[in-house]
Amino acid sequence: MTQQYAIITGNYWAFTLTDGALRMMVVLHFNQLGYSPLQIALLFVFYELFGVITNLTGGWLGARMGLNRTMNAGLVLQVIALSMLLVPATMLSVGWVMAAQALSGIAKDLNKMSAKSAIKLLVPANAQGMLYRWVALLTGSKNALKGAGFFLGGALLTVLGFQGAAASMAISLLLVWLLSLMLLKTDLGKSKSKPKFSELFSKSAAINRLSLARMLLFGARDVWFVVALPVFLSQTLGWDSWQTGGFLAGWIMAYGAVQAMAPRLQNLGSGSGQHYPDGRSAMRWAALLTLIPATIAVLLGTTLPAGAVLIGGLMIFGVVFAMNSALHSFLIVSYARDDGVSLDVGFYYMANAMGRLIGTLLSGWLFQTAGLAACLWVSALFLLLTSVVSIGLPRHPPTS
Repeated sequence: MTQQYAIITGNYWAFTLTDGALRMMVVLHFNQLGYSPLQIALLFVFYELFGVITNLTGGWLGARMGLNRTMNAGLVLQVIALSMLLVPATMLSVGWVMAAQALSGIAKDLNKMSAKSAIKLLVPANAQGMLYRWVALLTGSKNALKGAGFFLGGALLTVLGFQGAAASMAISLLLVWLLSLMLLKTDLGKSKSKPKFSELFSKSAAINRLSLARMLLFGARDVWFVVALPVFLSQTLGWDSWQTGGFLAGWIMAYGAVQAMAPRLQNLGSGSGQHYPDGRSAMRWAALLTLIPATIAVLLGTTLPAGAVLIGGLMIFGVVFAMNSALHSFLIVSYARDDGVSLDVGFYYMANAMGRLIGTLLSGWLFQTAGLAACLWVSALFLLLTSVVSIGLPRHPPTS
């Protein structure tokens, strides 16, 4: 059990590192070429759109074929996506990059859905404390490495150039895929019965409600984080690629560390009379998070230094958002059924990808037309709706 968890986690880590690096490379490279924030946002439309489709169908494929196959397929597709960027600079048109990003979006969500679903199968049903800790560790470490990927992307772009950076990552990920083929169990997550295509959509009210909350939560993050924030740091504050990539890398790494420690920070886990996360927990953390982007937006309109307001607000937002995300990641794995777990997890992460898609589009459009403060107010609105939706999530008494 522990060996397979380590293989899955290592696979997920390697993929996430390249995914974060690629995203930062694309944002910074095309900003340097003079693309507008909305144009940069459009480069990621297919990445997010195909993530929606992949999560919905990927869970069904994982239940029929096994999670090892969907995870390894994600690695191969990411290698192909990176290889597409090795063409001469004159051929790096918006359409070509969007196509590469589409493949990358499919790859990312195949890999993530497989990793999250597999943990449910590796932990005994009565070990909810262990499940929470393992999910938090996987999710938190993944986000820490995504942050490292942001830094890596900025550094590689500076040192090797766009094509050189893409080539080095493609080769590294190809080696990871070969190791995964040899070490990962072949029957992991394969459903005992062949699920029908009509079973793609969840019939669980709890999962449907949690999925809606997740969509709003990640829309609230990405509406100001994906395009508006790095472009604001670059254009308004005058940061270069190293500074922007390094700061965002540090932020996500710290955010991932908080996620990994969420069970201890919330004083949850295995102990007599202690509570595991439930719907009440999700609602309270979402309500607290709502206040942060609204406060940042208000302070940006004062005479306080914009850089200090934004960086300080980001630190607080990162801690509270990490607690929200860790809670949600545990709840979906806990709610999901044992046989065909990838169907429920895939549906949930489809909603997650839809939130990112909405947030990405709004991030470019709102920042270009109304500025960063408008992005922050929409973020606060989404989080308020997340709190309202979370009121109906299941609650349970303390475990003994």
